[in-house]
Parts: sequence; structure tokens; C-alpha cells
Amino acid sequence: MEPYVFVVAGFGALVLFTAWLPMVLRALPLSLPICCVGAGAALSFVPPLAGLARYPAEHLPVVEHATEAVVVISLMGAGLKIDRLIGWKRWATTWRMLGLAMPLTIATLAALASTLLGLGAASSLLLGASLAPTDPVLASDVQVGHPTEGREDEMRFALTSEAGLNDGLAFPFVNLAIALAASGSADLSLGHWLAVDVLWKVSVGAVLGALVGRALGWLTFHLPNVSKLSRTGDGFVALGVTCLAYGIVQAVDGYGFVGVFAAALALRASNHGHDYHRKMHDYAEELERLLMMVLLVGFGFALAGGGLLTGLTWPAAVFVALALLVVRPLCGWIGLTGSGLPGDERAVIAFFGIRGLGTVYYLAYALGHAPFEAPDLLWSTVGLAVLVSIVLHGVTVTPVLRFLDRRSGRDTESAQLDLVLSPAPGP
Repeated sequence: MEPYVFVVAGFGALVLFTAWLPMVLRALPLSLPICCVGAGAALSFVPPLAGLARYPAEHLPVVEHATEAVVVISLMGAGLKIDRLIGWKRWATTWRMLGLAMPLTIATLAALASTLLGLGAASSLLLGASLAPTDPVLASDVQVGHPTEGREDEMRFALTSEAGLNDGLAFPFVNLAIALAASGSADLSLGHWLAVDVLWKVSVGAVLGALVGRALGWLTFHLPNVSKLSRTGDGFVALGVTCLAYGIVQAVDGYGFVGVFAAALALRASNHGHDYHRKMHDYAEELERLLMMVLLVGFGFALAGGGLLTGLTWPAAVFVALALLVVRPLCGWIGLTGSGLPGDERAVIAFFGIRGLGTVYYLAYALGHAPFEAPDLLWSTVGLAVLVSIVLHGVTVTPVLRFLDRRSGRDTESAQLDLVLSPAPGP
């Protein structure tokens, strides 16, 4: 029997799991990504499929563009569901995580990679920049709820807004690593990097993305009633907004990730309380979940059958443990010092810096644009970091948030679930 038949049947099962598994896992300390990776690893041992597993480096363009697609869709969904209007004080926690915690994380991870793994400046910086951002795809369990629900505690808001912006803001450091690998530090102009890769591209992404979102918001909500595009009721409009914003920003050499998130925020702000935002968000979330499951099954397939971890060393395993358990939590805690948040909420924001498909995208993108030393070690280290993050954060997120919600008296879905699952008090 041809492997194609198994692939078709497997995809059908995957679509069903996309719809059913979240309901089954609500009460369990598990997550959808854990199940997807496990399913992919198991499939790699099925005889008709075993020979299909491939090492990611053999198909860099496919890996790059597949992960790119799911990240940009995730960014649109994240931007649409944030109820809080953007502002300096209202987003103070986010600015702390982006301006303090993230650069500190990149620098610390780069130094650790150089010391512990013996990598040069370019590869160390690439590893630090790839592992620093919180993944918007896998972080849905720690993000705010649907649009207009009004249940945005500071923890979930901080993690949602951080994930929406730090993927784009990691790009300047990835580009710096590419420049180092391509030309060497002797020929590198930090002034040019700061002016172009940091100031220009970030500004273009934010401003142009916001303009695209505002223009599409006017077309959607503010045309005469007979022509209002929101009357279509089609959620897939979110996909069109995502692709248009990303394509326009990339075309003028800005950061498309920043542009998509800015477009989503501007679109939401154009008519903040309209029910149509919920429909667009739900479509983006469903599409994101389906693509995420496909890619994570592929990730598990590559782990078990594609040799993704063949370049792993003990120092690399120690590096991953330090990155997830020490560096990110410590840098996040430092970034939030003086924020006025309770200690437990600071700890949650600092700890749940989930690594995922955005990390894989950055590595594939960089390796496709410049020659880096020890690429197998980079792939294995990133692969292990993503795997450990999926398992560690996936197992802990439900009980931790449920406990904090119940203790704080927040009327959230996790708190309500906790009350349902808790045994009734005795007489």
C-alpha cells in the first residue's frame, strides 16, 4: 500500500483531533502540542512511513516557509484577541519584557553558548536570538481569551502581547548573526545594523502594518451600512488581512511579523467591540491550530526518525536546561522588577517563555542565508529546547494557572474548571 494512503488517512485523523482533543485535555495536565509530537514520533516507526522522515536541514526552504506561515497566522489571532488598547502605561509590562528581559536573554544565551558549547560569535548569537522569543503558536494556553470577553489579567495579557511582538523584535539579532557569519566581525558595521535592521525595519513594520490594519478596518466597519464588509460574516477575512499586511511590509523591507501584529491591533481598534472580531479570531485560531498540529507531528517525526537530535551533546543538553529553567526565568524576573506585580504573577510571566515553531523558523531562515559553524549542533540544541519546552510548559501550565486563578478569585475558564473538578466539601 502506498504511503500516500496513510498520509491522507492520517491527515483526516489529525483534523478530527484538532477539533476533539482540546475538549478532552481541558481537565488534564497535558497540552495539544505534546500529543502532536508524540503522535509524530510514533508514526515514524510505522513501516510504510518510516522511510519518509527527513532531517530538517535537507529541506530548509520548506521548513522556513511552513513555520513562517503558522507564525504569521498566530500573530493575527493574538492581535485580534487583545482587548486592551495599546499605550505606554497600559502596556508597561510588555515594554519591560521586550526592552529589558528579551535583550538580556539574548546576550546571556549567546554568552552561555560561546562558553558551554564553544561556538563562535555568529552561531552563539543566532542560538540566543532564536531561543529568546516567546512562541505565539504554542503559547495559546497562557494567553488571553477570545475578543471582548474582558478577562485579561496581567499575566495572560503580558504573555500574549510579548509573544505578539518579540518574534519580530528578535529579527534584528538574527540578521546581525547572519551578517557576522557572512562577513566576519572585521567588516561588520554596527551603525548600519542599528539604523537599518533595528530602527528602519522595526519602524516600517509597526507603522505600515498599523496603516494597513486601519485602512482595512475602515473598509470593514465604516463604509455605508449597505457596503460594510463586516456584513459578510466570513471569518476567513482574517487570512486575507494577514497575508496582505505581511506581503506589503515585507515588500518594502520591513519586518512582516511586526507588521501583522500591528495590523491586527489596528484592525481591532477600528471598531473595538464589534462581534466580527470574534469571528475573524476564531477562524485564525482554527487555521493556526490545524497548521500547528501538522508541523508538530512533522517535528515529532523528525525527532524520532529524521535524526534531529543526532548532533546533541551533553553540554548542549545542559545549555537547554539552563536556558529554560534559569536564563529565561531570571531575565524575565529582572525585567519585571519594579513593575508592582505580585511575586507569583511575575514568576509565571518569567517562567512561561515557551519555545516553539518561531525558534525553528529563525534557525531555518538564518541557515538558508549564511554559512554557520556546527549547524548539526544548532539543530539538535534547538530541537531539544523546543521538545523540553513543549513538555515542561505543557504539563505545568494548566495546574499553575488554575491554582492562581482560583486563589485570586478570577472568573476565568480555568478557575471555573477547577471548581468543577474539585471534590465537594464534606458535611
